[in-house]
Amino acid sequence: MAIFSRYVIYFVIYAFIGWVIEVVAKYIETGKLINRGFLIGPICPIYGRAGVLFIFFIYNTKNIFLVFLKSVLICSILEYSASYIMEKLFNARWWDYSHRKFNLNGRICLGTLIPFGLLGVFFKYAMHPFFEKIVNMLSDNVVIVLAIIFIILYILDNLIGYIVGFKIKKQIEDNRKDSTEFIKGSIYEWVYKRLKTAFPGFHPIRKVKTVLNRNKKDND
Repeated sequence: MAIFSRYVIYFVIYAFIGWVIEVVAKYIETGKLINRGFLIGPICPIYGRAGVLFIFFIYNTKNIFLVFLKSVLICSILEYSASYIMEKLFNARWWDYSHRKFNLNGRICLGTLIPFGLLGVFFKYAMHPFFEKIVNMLSDNVVIVLAIIFIILYILDNLIGYIVGFKIKKQIEDNRKDSTEFIKGSIYEWVYKRLKTAFPGFHPIRKVKTVLNRNKKDND
């Protein structure tokens, strides 16, 4: 149980790092902060899966060239399969490389796989050794509790995403473009309506403005 829990922790760590990478990359491209990925929480599961697979298949590989090649192979399989499955489920894409050179059905391209290969090298020689030391400092009981909390939150987040995704599937007409913003907006709207139904007095934005105005008056 403790060993499994540690892999859950690694999954969350690398899923969060992946989310940060995606948000920063999208901000550089568009100048907007966008919550990337399928889930509400700040994680991109595909990076978490890649991190766990890296631990199993490249962490003990000694040849740096093989580390690079294995990383490219793992990421290409993950990225292509995730794009295919999500498109079949929701008629939507979270990325599209059709406009880039050397792409395969717009799902993967050479321009992203090479950085992923370099990321795999960095993972083996710097990133994972660092996080491995930190996680190993935690007791088994702490790791198990954290893993249980993460799993519960992850399942709930997925349930919300899938419920909303299937509800808006017919509204997504063009699955050849990035639908992240539309889907995330729909998820937030669904969650907000649910909260308002359960708690009629739930007006977070109004309450935040009230608090800010009150603080402003106090300062004046």
